[in-house]
Amino acid sequence: MSFLIRQTLIYAVPLMIVALAGVFAERSGIINLALEGIMIFGAFIGVLFVRLVQQWGWFNVAKEMNNWVALQGFLLLTMVVAAILGAVFSLLLAFAAINLKADQTIGGTALNLMAPALVLFLIRLIANQNTLQMATGDASSWFMIKKTMFGFDKKAKLGFFASTFLDKVYLTTYVCIILFIILSIILYKTRFGLRLRSCGENPQAADSLGINVRKMRYAGVTISGALAGMGGFVYALTTTNCSSNGDVAGFGFLALAVMIFGNWKPLNIAGAALLFGLFKCIAAAYASIDINGDGVFLLANIGLNANFYRLLPYLITLLVLAFTSKNSRAPKAEGIPYDKGQR
Repeated sequence: MSFLIRQTLIYAVPLMIVALAGVFAERSGIINLALEGIMIFGAFIGVLFVRLVQQWGWFNVAKEMNNWVALQGFLLLTMVVAAILGAVFSLLLAFAAINLKADQTIGGTALNLMAPALVLFLIRLIANQNTLQMATGDASSWFMIKKTMFGFDKKAKLGFFASTFLDKVYLTTYVCIILFIILSIILYKTRFGLRLRSCGENPQAADSLGINVRKMRYAGVTISGALAGMGGFVYALTTTNCSSNGDVAGFGFLALAVMIFGNWKPLNIAGAALLFGLFKCIAAAYASIDINGDGVFLLANIGLNANFYRLLPYLITLLVLAFTSKNSRAPKAEGIPYDKGQR
């Protein structure tokens, strides 16, 4: 059970944070279909930063001394770098949608097409291959937190909570959860959040009250890009051993499904992300999931084809959206370019 929960969180947390990225953009009135592309770009930037910093002397010294505090600090810095570059990349969509009043769906699709091509081109220049990886070691040995890092003995019986949430986990999981809570509060309990949401519901009314709609929409898309870039790096770190190959397995589109299923509300999005994360976990680790906990009754022994488990997350996505999309309420002004003279 501990393994199942840990693996579910690994898949659910990137979905949750990227779905929140979509909420910030769409609550401001901009449809951000470019979440997939921004994730790809953020994953590349994060892996590249890790690769470059691994060549610094103090980094290797910190690893050799098992200074996990220094390593976790470096991991947080990498998340910030991926967020900043993801925000910069998203400004392409913001400029096209806000300044040029271009079709937002086409703009997002264009970024989704450009990101993997650009990333693969840069990877070929840097590594002369199709995958960019860490310079040395693997992500789990460098950045995974283990119980011994808290001063506990490996054999100590710390209970279910410790074995699930303190052993073999990434700090990024908890950072993203805390960030999700803070940003959800900002979106719904602060003046900034109220102004942002008003620009996605009725920008003319917001403008009449002195709110700068263009600035608020830029802010929404920038925050969205930062979260998606960070989510891309977290995905690369936790699921692909800190590597980048111009692909995030459709997590950006799956995050859009989570956002729609969650009805653009953070609490619902968190629950939807856990649901989809569970099915992604089953798809990726069905051969290791023990139903009874006795090591005998594995999912792999049921007799279903392996492709069924891989198909399951996307099949569930289609079914859920088919039955719930009718009740979804998107922001009224999303996707509509703001015209100051229109009333």
